[in-house]
This record gives sequence, C-alpha cells and structure tokens, in this order.
Amino acid sequence: MRNWWVRLRPAACMFLWLPAKALAEGGHPLVLVADSRRFPAWIAWWSNLYNESHLYLALLTVVVIPALALVMGKVTDLILSRIGINLKSRVLAEH
Repeated sequence: MRNWWVRLRPAACMFLWLPAKALAEGGHPLVLVADSRRFPAWIAWWSNLYNESHLYLALLTVVVIPALALVMGKVTDLILSRIGINLKSRVLAEH
C-alpha cells in the first residue's frame, strides 16, 4: 500500500498546488516592482535596474560582488600588514 503512494505523491502535490497557484494569481501574472521614489541616486538606479531587466541586474551583481570582495581583501591585507601581522609567511610560533 505504501509503494503506490510514494509513486503518486508528486502528482498529488502538483494536482493540489496548481489550483492554489491559479487562485493566488487571480488569473494574471504576478508583477514585482521596486518603489524607487524616495531612494538616494545610486539605490534608485539599482532598483530601476531591477524593474527594467532582471538579467542586467543579475550580471551587474555577479560583477560587483567579486570586485568588492577583492577590494575589501586588499584593504584588510594592507591594514593587517600595517599593524604587524604578516599573513604571507607560515612561521609557527609554537616551540
């Protein structure tokens, strides 16, 4: 008895999910829009980019996040070297 339910479970879930999805949407596609009226200039530009093209937003995000990580890593390395912590050598302090 348990074997047939395991096979029908995905179909039953889909059968129950589709009417709920149709009722939730009201028959119209859902549109997500960011309200950018009260944002500063660069945040408004970012939210307008979200409104206009999700592809361009994703590409810009993929470029910006590694670039910021690189800059933050370099700044951290500079600060640590200034205070005397050398992360470039692996000398163990244990004797």
